[in-house]
Amino acid sequence: MFYDEVKVSISAGKGGDGCFSFRRAKYEPKGGPDGGNGGRGGDVYIIGDHNKADLTDYYFKPIWKAANGEPGRGSNQHGAGGEDLEMRLPVGTILQDRETGEAIAEVVEDGQRICVMRGGEGGKGNTMFKSSTNQAPREFTLGKPGGGGDFKLVIKTIADVGLIGFPNAGKSTLLNMTTNAHPKTGAYPFTTMFPTVGVLEFPEQYERITLADIPGLIEGASENRGLGHRFLKHVERCKVLLVMIDMQGTDGREPIADIRVLMNELKLYKPGLVRKPILIAANKMDEPDAPENLKILQKKVKEPLFPISCVSDEGFPELKQALLEAVLEVRREEAALLESDEDDAD
Repeated sequence: MFYDEVKVSISAGKGGDGCFSFRRAKYEPKGGPDGGNGGRGGDVYIIGDHNKADLTDYYFKPIWKAANGEPGRGSNQHGAGGEDLEMRLPVGTILQDRETGEAIAEVVEDGQRICVMRGGEGGKGNTMFKSSTNQAPREFTLGKPGGGGDFKLVIKTIADVGLIGFPNAGKSTLLNMTTNAHPKTGAYPFTTMFPTVGVLEFPEQYERITLADIPGLIEGASENRGLGHRFLKHVERCKVLLVMIDMQGTDGREPIADIRVLMNELKLYKPGLVRKPILIAANKMDEPDAPENLKILQKKVKEPLFPISCVSDEGFPELKQALLEAVLEVRREEAALLESDEDDAD
C-alpha cells in the first residue's frame, strides 16, 4: 500500500522546570539560592529525503514528539536541552493544518531542513531571582510547553513532466523505456496505483529531467471518481504535461474523445492546469487503426503531437528532445520570475 496522505499529531518538547534549591554546607547553614534553570524543549524539523518513497512510517506511527528539556537541579546545574525531532519526508511533501487545510511548510529539495515547531523555554531556577533586596528568593518558574497540534502530511509529486492519460495508455511502458524507473505494467485498469518518478538523461547536453508516471485518469476524476483527486493533485507540481493517447481506440474509445475528456477533467479540477505546456504522445502507432486516427488528431488538436510506438521505438528521439526543450523553457521563465521578485524586494 502506498501512503501519500496521512494524519499525524506532532509536538515540540516542553521546557524543563526551574529548580528551587538553596546551598547547604556544613559551615554555611543559610547558603544562598542555587537552583538551576530548566533546559529548552526540543524543536521539530521536517527534512526532504529522496530515499523516502511514501509516508508509510507516519501512517503506522501517527504521534511524534520531540524530547522535553531536563529540569534544573541544585548547585546551579542547568537542565540539558531536549533532543530535536527530525521527520524525514519524501521530497514534495507538504505539512498542512488538519482543521483548516492551511499549508504550514513544504520540502521541495533533498536535504532541505525546515523548523516547523519550537520547543518550550526552560523554567528559571530561584538563583535567577536573587537581587540586592532579595537574597533568599523562593520564586522559580516552570518550563513552557512547546508548539504542537494535529496535521496532515501530503505528498504532491514534484517532477518536470507529468505523464497523464487513461488507464493503459502506455505511460508506464514509456517511463520504463526512457528512464531509470521501472513501474509495474499490465493490461488492466489502474496498473499504476501511485506516482513513479524516473530520470531522463541527456548526456550530450549535460541535462536531465524527471518524469512522473501518474495514476490513470478517468472521466469524473475532478469529482473524485476513480483515483480522482489523488491523481490530480500530483499534476499541479509538474512543469510540463505529456498526454498519452491510445491511438488504437481500445475499449471503443476514440483518441480525439480521450483528449477532450482529459483536458476537461484538468480544467474542472483547476483551470490553471490546462495553461501548462502540454504535449501529446500518440501511442501505439503500430496498431492497424492508428494511422487513420492520427490524421483526425492532426486536424483537430493544437498541441504539439508526437506519433510514437512503445513496441518499435518510433518517434522517441523527437519526443524526448521536445520534452527537454519544453522543460528548459519553463525553468528559464521560473528563474526570470524569481530574479524579478528579488529585484522588487531590494
